[in-house]
Amino acid sequence: MPNQYHREPLTQTETSTLADACESSLEKIIVWTLLDTGLRVSELASLDRDDLDFKSHRLLIFGKAGRHGTEGKDRIVPMTDRISPLLEAYFSMNETFGYTERHIHRIVKRVASRAKIERPVSPRVLRDTFAVDAIQEGLSLPALQRILGHESLTTTATYLNISPEDAFREFKRKL
Repeated sequence: MPNQYHREPLTQTETSTLADACESSLEKIIVWTLLDTGLRVSELASLDRDDLDFKSHRLLIFGKAGRHGTEGKDRIVPMTDRISPLLEAYFSMNETFGYTERHIHRIVKRVASRAKIERPVSPRVLRDTFAVDAIQEGLSLPALQRILGHESLTTTATYLNISPEDAFREFKRKL
């Protein structure tokens, strides 16, 4: 599609730089959770203690329509070892996440600025980065579709648009 706005995911170097630029536990919770789970900003903002299963290392996420919406589709998202202790500590003292989508956006932008990442970085870019990284690590498209909460596999397939250099490296690595 010509003229379609396309957010570029962060490179591995940018991802590491962004993660390292987090100074507070709140910044780590926001940036690392978005990078490690692919949650939508609205899903992170609406997290509450009942959505976390620390024994199984997973989050119960309600779709775009929310917990009580008619179109809501529940899904399970794995928690990484990096974010599990952060979320456990946070939700041991808080019932809900307690930050708005706007506040989350501001924190992501502030950390990206501190990391000196020149291009726009938003929670959506972090979701896209998660998806591209998952595919590059070998996660199947149907599994990624479930984790991201996409209704259509075609939506998830947009993350397959890899650069010619990435295609070349993968070819060399696998054949």
